[in-house]
Amino acid sequence: MGEEVTLKRELGLLEITLSGVGSILGAGIYVLIGKAAGLSGNALWLSFLFAAIAAGLTAISYMELSSMFPKAGAEYEYVRNAFGEFPGLLIGLLVVFVEIISGSTVALGFAGYFEVLFHTPVIPSAIALILLFTLILFVGIKQSARAAILMTVIEIIGLLVIISIGLPYMGSVDYLEIQSLSGIFEASTLVFFAFLGFEEIVKLSQETKDPHRTTPRALIIAIATTILLYMLVALAAVSVLDWRILSTSSAPLAEVASVALGSNAFVILSLIALFSTANTVLLMQIGGSRILYGMAESGSLPSLISWVHPGTRTPWVSILVFTLLSIMFVFIGDIALVANMTNFMVFIIFITINLSLIWLRYSRPDIERPFRIPFNIGRFPLSPIFGILCALLLFAHLSLEVIVYGFILLLVGVLIVFIGLKSQSNLRQVK
Repeated sequence: MGEEVTLKRELGLLEITLSGVGSILGAGIYVLIGKAAGLSGNALWLSFLFAAIAAGLTAISYMELSSMFPKAGAEYEYVRNAFGEFPGLLIGLLVVFVEIISGSTVALGFAGYFEVLFHTPVIPSAIALILLFTLILFVGIKQSARAAILMTVIEIIGLLVIISIGLPYMGSVDYLEIQSLSGIFEASTLVFFAFLGFEEIVKLSQETKDPHRTTPRALIIAIATTILLYMLVALAAVSVLDWRILSTSSAPLAEVASVALGSNAFVILSLIALFSTANTVLLMQIGGSRILYGMAESGSLPSLISWVHPGTRTPWVSILVFTLLSIMFVFIGDIALVANMTNFMVFIIFITINLSLIWLRYSRPDIERPFRIPFNIGRFPLSPIFGILCALLLFAHLSLEVIVYGFILLLVGVLIVFIGLKSQSNLRQVK
């Protein structure tokens, strides 16, 4: 009975666009901007610009692919249709890893802010946040989206405050003063994490009205909005506060506000950062649970995970599985290390997504494409190639430690997929 119930299409352009903006405007800008300033100096905006270009080129590929396959499985569906079950399942699993690890870490970031403001223990606060959002997700996608939209508006207000604070200081420093070219790209690799989240939009495809057209439009608006905000925030931050001070701060944007507005501003920006980190956790729980649902619905994971509650029309089993895994990973610490571990997996995912688009242009040319990316030579699309090159360039600036951890997780994913597919094959033979 539960398996026959489908997800409910309740989300329009405004709702999924704001959900996408909220996914992108997460912990990255509030936490990582200080560490990035230490690498790039006053040219911080250049690092954000290159990271935006790298993310934007792959986002264009997502637009075409999401119009072809408007499914909750998203990346899993795209790669499976291009290259088969094994690569599709591996990429889907990497996406789940990204959602779990980064979501759990940001929950700890939330708990850290909460501890400073309300003197509560960190780990119980992080777990409580995850459980609270689990209850909201159980209730329905409409309620979850409304909560995300409210927190997104608060996030945007916080960034607009920083921009307005920086306006009188604009022009006070040399914005082309580069520490080193390598530093610019290292900072770009780090702040690339701050642009992640646009791909959450495509995971809501099965709960979106007219997803073939709505999803690509939402991606364009969300990415354009966040690029503009990030660039202005980067310029404002180094204008108000010396980049050396920014680089040592654990709450860099709150420091910027306190310089201009006094100590009360630190508390206000910390409260806004609280909503920002919470919003990231909520949206990662939504996206992670949906890709688990999509993989199970397609038969690559146990069908139990695809069960939808007949009353709320939410994938309650996949939500519960994602919650349990998130709580297990809540003990991870260093946000910069985890951000780059996340980037390691995302670079692999993005390279594979771009390759999938290119391959599908030739292997399935007749499939309907309500959105088709521009700039092609015949069937061959140009932007995915540049997306791959940008991802490879940023990948080359990851530390050896991150690459080692990343390959360990990749190997774990390969083993899980191999064992899972082997078990499925044995079951079919028995039947």
